Amino acid sequence: MRIRRWRDGPAIGFAGLFGKFQHPAQVVVGVFALTILIGTLLLKTPMATASPGSIDWLTALFTATSAVCVTGLVVVDTASTWSAFGEVVIALLFQAGGLGIMTLGTLFALLVSGRLGLRARLLAQAESKALGTPNLRRVIRNIVLFTLTCEAAAAIVLSIRFATAYDHGLGRALYLGVFHAMSAFNNAGFALWPDSLVRFAADPWICLTIALTVLVGSLGFPVMFELWRQWRHPRRWSVLTRLTLGVTAFLLAMGTLILLSTEWHNPRTMGPLADWDKLMASFFLAVMRTGGFNTVDLSQLHPSSWLVSDLLMFIGGGSAGTSGGIKVTALGVLIFMVWTEMRGYADVNIGHRQIPATAQRQAIAITLMGVSLVVISTYLLVVISPNALDQVLFEAISAFGTVGMSLGITAGLPAAGQLLLIVLMFIGRTGPLTLGSALALRERDRRYVLPKEYLIVG
Repeated sequence: MRIRRWRDGPAIGFAGLFGKFQHPAQVVVGVFALTILIGTLLLKTPMATASPGSIDWLTALFTATSAVCVTGLVVVDTASTWSAFGEVVIALLFQAGGLGIMTLGTLFALLVSGRLGLRARLLAQAESKALGTPNLRRVIRNIVLFTLTCEAAAAIVLSIRFATAYDHGLGRALYLGVFHAMSAFNNAGFALWPDSLVRFAADPWICLTIALTVLVGSLGFPVMFELWRQWRHPRRWSVLTRLTLGVTAFLLAMGTLILLSTEWHNPRTMGPLADWDKLMASFFLAVMRTGGFNTVDLSQLHPSSWLVSDLLMFIGGGSAGTSGGIKVTALGVLIFMVWTEMRGYADVNIGHRQIPATAQRQAIAITLMGVSLVVISTYLLVVISPNALDQVLFEAISAFGTVGMSLGITAGLPAAGQLLLIVLMFIGRTGPLTLGSALALRERDRRYVLPKEYLIVG
């Protein structure tokens, strides 16, 4: 049967795009693996390193995986190890990874909608206006324009600040501004200083620009696109937008307050800062649950702050965004499921809309997958490395959540530990998206009902 053009609708277009694959999820894994392979080969070349010769294969593979999976974990210092060519390759890799996740996440949402029948599709579009457009070319174009616009705005602010306040030449300031704007929007966490952004802890122009850029990228394109269209009419927002904004605001507020109270008097982190700078540093750290930058020495945080950061990193950001984790939407659905169960109701409702059982199962499956991966990886890291449990737990969650924040132990891990983090970054980047789409596309109705048997649970 002849496949018609993209403009004929999401279902037909996706049939042509994914017809050669048994399942669209294979596209995600295949594309990301191929991009990592290309990045590894480029970083292995002698012209990618600042010193004569080439880097070892494991370092090249780890850096390429971290960049494509927009994580930011590193085993070597980015600025001193890589040449200008190597830094450009890294920037292109995390730009490709960020754009890929936003595009594939949004298109998979359209694919799921396009697979439904006419009546169900109309209902889905009515409930989620952010995902209701059938023009795939326009969706992809808008994603690219949105990304470039946000990165350009951040790059202008950062470049001006670097040039005027830190005596960088115009060319160097522009280079630093563009690199860190791209890294921030894609939640990549790569910085061109050994201490990340610690030297800018008291500079609101740098910190707030980076934080806001990370936040915009982490919310996801469907949410940002709907906010752009409907920002004057909050009552028209879809459940996806309301849930994403609500849970994100709660996590940022609680994270900021807890970290601020815990680290206020810590002389090795926020203690020496002024009161306003302490608040800004706490907010920055809460935002970086997805971004990977840091303005304080993470290894000197109180262990309770590590635990709070673990939870924030594991949750991550919004769906179809550049962040990782199980996503705030999954957490929101789980919270409403528990609340509904406590009240004795059968249906889970959010904002005058009923959440289908498929979305509930997806939230549970993605969360359990994340917990299992983190627990298994943490156990293996404890076995093969001399580091403490809380340290390796932090690194494992940072890798799974594609965050990039580190306590400084990644470079000292044995080769097996670094390979484990590579696998964890790859699964953490591709796993939730592929699992969610696989569960949604595999849904089918049984033509029979079995007798019920109630169990004692709890």
